[in-house]
Amino acid sequence: MTIWLALDIGDKRIGLAAGSDEARLARPLRVITRSSKERDFEAIAQAVKEVGAEALLVGLPLNMDGSEGPQAKRVRKFAERLHRRLHIPLRYHDERLSSFVADQILAEKPRKKARRQPNDAVAAAAILQSFFDAGVVASSIPEH
Repeated sequence: MTIWLALDIGDKRIGLAAGSDEARLARPLRVITRSSKERDFEAIAQAVKEVGAEALLVGLPLNMDGSEGPQAKRVRKFAERLHRRLHIPLRYHDERLSSFVADQILAEKPRKKARRQPNDAVAAAAILQSFFDAGVVASSIPEH
């Protein structure tokens, strides 16, 4: 069994979610408001410890045609630096529709609560759930 920490990395916030490939169920954790790379890395490292994460899954914001644009390159650069700091396996997963899925989930909540809650952690959970649903197994932890 592998415990995963999923990240939905944006310019202003980072959504976090966790889950294990045994249970194959992702759950939103929290949202980090970005301040500095050092503080962002520290907050993520704390979440890794908190959930006992053994691997990171980073949502990669691909263009609709599957190509990588400037945002995907920024996410990769951030994730690679984080990986070098944490020394745990890193894997990427297509996040193109994660915000849409998160918005759909939040739309089902009472209006006041949904409006106040950023969708970033829910989007991270959608990325991780998609990863599990795609049939990932523990042996597919990346070589990173």
